[in-house]
Amino acid sequence: MVREKVTVSTRTLQWKCVESRADSKRLYYGRFILAPLMKGQADTIGIAMRRALLGEIEGTCITRAKSEKIPHEYSTIVGIQESVHEILMNLKEIVLKSNLYGTRNASICVKGPGYVTAQDIILPPSVEIVDNTQYIANLTEPMNLCIELQIERNRGYRIKTPNNFQDGSYPIDAVFMPVRNANHSIHSYVNGNEKQEILFLEIWTNGSLTPKEALHEASRNLINLFIPFLHAEEENLHLENNQHKVTLPLFTYHDRLAKQRKNKKEIALKYIFIDQSELLPRVYNCLKRSNIHTLLDLLNNSQEDLMKMKHFRIEDVKHILNILEIKKHFE
Repeated sequence: MVREKVTVSTRTLQWKCVESRADSKRLYYGRFILAPLMKGQADTIGIAMRRALLGEIEGTCITRAKSEKIPHEYSTIVGIQESVHEILMNLKEIVLKSNLYGTRNASICVKGPGYVTAQDIILPPSVEIVDNTQYIANLTEPMNLCIELQIERNRGYRIKTPNNFQDGSYPIDAVFMPVRNANHSIHSYVNGNEKQEILFLEIWTNGSLTPKEALHEASRNLINLFIPFLHAEEENLHLENNQHKVTLPLFTYHDRLAKQRKNKKEIALKYIFIDQSELLPRVYNCLKRSNIHTLLDLLNNSQEDLMKMKHFRIEDVKHILNILEIKKHFE
C-alpha cells in the first residue's frame, strides 16, 4: 500500500495519487486528488468522472458457453458437483484483460476427477487471465468436460435475453466494466478571500487495469465525447454550404492531411484512437504493429507508406478511406 501526504498547489491545477493498494489480484484501490478548483467545479468534474469510470471504459469477459453435454441451463450433469447454471455463474466472474477487437473463441477441455479453474481455459494470444485460481467446477468422477467459450471486449453490461440462445450455446450475463466502484468527495477551504475546493476520487478496479490507468482512460474518453462541440459552428457552416450536394469526393491521404492542418484540427485527431473506428481486425492489427494509434497518426502516413506494411493490401486502403468518410464531421 502506498500513501502520500496531501499537498495542494495554490496556483496551478494539479492531480496526484495519494493512496494506492492491491487488496487482492481482483481488487485494486486508488485515491486521487485534483486541486485547486473554484467553487462548484469539483462536483462538476466528480460526477462526470464517476459516470465515465463506470460506463465508458471497456473490459473483457466471457459472454457465451457451449457444450454437447448440456441439455439446458438448469440441468445437472452426473460427475459434476455444480449445476450448469452454477458453472455459468462462475464463468461470469472470470476476470480477463486484453486489447481485443471484436470477439474471440476460447475453450476448456479437462479430465476428472479434479477441480476446474481459470488456468484450464485455453485463451487466444491477445487475452490474459488476471487470477488463474478462480474456481469454475469440481469433477467428482473420471470424465471429460469440454466447453467452448466466446470472449468479447465491450463496455457497460449486457443482460442475457431468451433470444440470445443459439446453436445449443448459452449466453452469460456480461459485466464488461473493469471499474467496480467509484466515489468522489469534496473538501472546501478558504484561500485568502476566495473559496476553493479539493476533489477526491476513489476508484476500485477488478485487477484488469490499475485505478490510475482507469482514470487516464476515463479522462480520454470524456475528451473524445466533447471534441465535436469544439467545432460545432464550423460544422454547421460546412453543412449549410453543402446542403444541395448529393455526394462527397473521395479524398486522398495527402488531401485529407492538408485540409486537417488548414482547419487546425490536428489536436482533435490526436485524441481519436483507431480502436474507436469500425476497422477490420486484420487492418487494425497491422496499424497497431506499425505504431499507428490515432487518426492523426493514420493521416500522417501516405498510401505508399501503408502499402509497405506487412500483409497490407490495396483493399485495406479503400476500407480505411471509407471509415474516414464516416468520420467526416471531424474535417
